[in-house]
Amino acid sequence: PIVFAPPPEINIACESPTMIAVSGVDKELVGQVAAKIREFRPPEPYKGKGIKYIDEVVRRKAGKTAGS
Repeated sequence: PIVFAPPPEINIACESPTMIAVSGVDKELVGQVAAKIREFRPPEPYKGKGIKYIDEVVRRKAGKTAGS
């Protein structure tokens, strides 16, 4: 598990086991905190695992076996 202490003005809630909601009054700070959380596990292009934004589309790459 990753331990992350957000600033006091930011609220973080787990809406489901796969969804985290970040909210607050300052839109810029909310974006910074969301980017910081995303840094822990960025989406990887082969399996699509990792933390991604709701509206983000991760471009998938073909693996080694797809070439032949």
